[in-house]
Amino acid sequence: MNLSALQKARYAYVPKLPGMLRNGISEICVKEGEPTQSVADQEKIKALFPNTYGKNEITFQKGENTSVAKKQVVGVILSGGQAPGGHNVICGLYDALKATNPENVLYGFKKGPSGLLEDDYLIFDDEYIDQYRNTGGFDIIGSGRTKLETEAQFAVAAEVCKKHGITAIVIIGGDDSNTNAAVLAEYFAAHNTGVQVIGCPKTIDGDLKNEDIECSFGFDTATKTYSEVIGNIERDANSAKKYWHFIKVMGRSASHVALECALETQPNICLISEEVAAKKMSLSQIADYIADSVEKRAANGDNFGVAIIPEGVVEFVPEFSVLISEINELLAGSKADAFNELASWSEKYAFIEKGLTKESMDVFKILPQGIQQQLFLERDPHGNVQVSLIESEKLFSALVADKLEERRKAGTYNGKFNALHHFFGYEGRCAFPSNFDADYCYSLGYNAFMLIQYGYNGYLSKVSNLSKPAEEWIAGGMPITKMMNIERRHGEDKPVIKKALVELDGKPFKFFEAHRDAWAVETAYTYPGAIQYYGPTEVCDLTTRTLALEKGE
Repeated sequence: MNLSALQKARYAYVPKLPGMLRNGISEICVKEGEPTQSVADQEKIKALFPNTYGKNEITFQKGENTSVAKKQVVGVILSGGQAPGGHNVICGLYDALKATNPENVLYGFKKGPSGLLEDDYLIFDDEYIDQYRNTGGFDIIGSGRTKLETEAQFAVAAEVCKKHGITAIVIIGGDDSNTNAAVLAEYFAAHNTGVQVIGCPKTIDGDLKNEDIECSFGFDTATKTYSEVIGNIERDANSAKKYWHFIKVMGRSASHVALECALETQPNICLISEEVAAKKMSLSQIADYIADSVEKRAANGDNFGVAIIPEGVVEFVPEFSVLISEINELLAGSKADAFNELASWSEKYAFIEKGLTKESMDVFKILPQGIQQQLFLERDPHGNVQVSLIESEKLFSALVADKLEERRKAGTYNGKFNALHHFFGYEGRCAFPSNFDADYCYSLGYNAFMLIQYGYNGYLSKVSNLSKPAEEWIAGGMPITKMMNIERRHGEDKPVIKKALVELDGKPFKFFEAHRDAWAVETAYTYPGAIQYYGPTEVCDLTTRTLALEKGE
C-alpha cells in the first residue's frame, strides 16, 4: 500500500481520552445514576423491552475496578453509511480489550450486519489494526445496511456468537442501527445467551442527538470538510463576481449539516428544512426568498452569491409532500407498468395530469421539466419516489430564475443571474477525522469495552461535556431504550430512536436567524480553510459551531 505523508503522520497521533479513562483499566469504577424511561410511549416501549428497559445511566470515574475478570471475545460491526472516525472506535475498543487482558479477542464482521449473519469475519491483531489508526473510511471491515430485525436473524446471530464464544457485540451506527442494537440486546437477554450488545452513535447528519448524546461522531469532520469547500467557492464567487452557486449538502431528515456549514461560512442564503415545514412555505415562497437576496445584491452591483440547500428540503415543503404522495399513489401496483409503457414524455405528462389533483398539478407545472422527470425515475423498494435523487439545487435555481424574469419585466430587477450547481455528500464521509473526531471516536470505543467489562447490555457508549478539552470529557453509558419512541413505519408501529431535528428555538438557529438578513445582502463570507491536524489547540481541536453555541461558548 502506498501511504501519503499525512497518513504516515496520522498513524503516530495518540488520541486523547477523557480524564477518568486515562488512569489505566484497573482504576476505572462505575457510578450508577437514576433509572431511565423512554422519551415517549413509555408503556409500549417497556412492554417491548422488558429485559432492557428502565436501566440506570452510568458514569465511569477514577476508582478501583470491581468488574469480574474473565476472557472477553467481542465482535464489532460497522453499520450504515460511512462517517469519519469509525476506524478509531474500533482501535479504541481493541486497545481497551487488549489492555484488560492480552488473551481477549476482537472479531470484525465484514460488510455490516450481514457479516454477523453469514459468519464472515476477520480477527484483529496489532499489525492489522495499526494500518487504520486515525484514518477515515470504513474499509477496515466494510459496512452495510442489512437490518437486524427478525427473530430468524436474531437466532442466527446467537448461533454465530455461540460458535465463536463471543461475549459481546458492538454495533457502530446511526439511529436505525442502534434501534436494531436495542432489539438484538433484548433478544439476547430474553434467551439468556450471555451476549451483551453495545451501540456507538454515528452519523454525519447529526440527527442522532439528544440531552445525552451531544454529538454523533463524523459530524465534525464532515461539516468541516464541506465548509472548507464552501469557503473556497465563496472566495471564488467574490473573485469572479458573476456566479450564484447553489450548493446541496447531505442531510435528508434534518438540516444540522446545512446549519453548521452556514455558521462556519456565512453564505448569503441557507435554507433550513425544519423552518420551511414550520412556516408551511411553498416552493414559490422559497424561490421569492432567495430571489430577494439576488435582487438586493444586484442593486449593490453584486451579481454573485452562495446558497446552501439541505438535501431533504423538498420533503418539508407541504405542497411538495402532497405531490409526492399523489405520485406514489398514481404509480401504485400495475399502474406503474402502464405509465412506463408510454413512449413519449407528452403522453406521460397527459397521464400525470389526469391522475393528480388540480392543486398538485399546479405545483407540478412550475417544476422544470428535468425535475418533473426525476420524480418518475427509479422507485425505492416500496415503490415510492426517491426524493434524495431530486436535484433540489437545480430546482431552486430554476425557480429563482423564473422569479427574476418576472421582476425584470416588472422593472424591479436588472441584474445578471448565472447559476452553478454543486452537491457535497460523499466527499465528507471518509475524510481523515479531525482531532476532535479522532479523540471522540477512540474514547467511544475504549468506553464501549468498559461497558462490556462491567456487564452492561443494550447500552450506548456515551461521552459528554464535548465542548471542553478532552481531559474534561465524561465517559459512561445510557440504555438505548431511553432514546426510543413508537413511530409508524411501512404501515406498522415500530420502536425507533427519535431523530433529532434542528430546534428552531435553539441557540444555533437563533444565532443564524439573527445574522442571516445581513449575510443575505452583504458579502460577509468566512473562510474556514482545511482541517488542521497540527498546531495551536484553538485551531486543531476546536469543536463545531453548533456545539459551542449550544453550550454558550
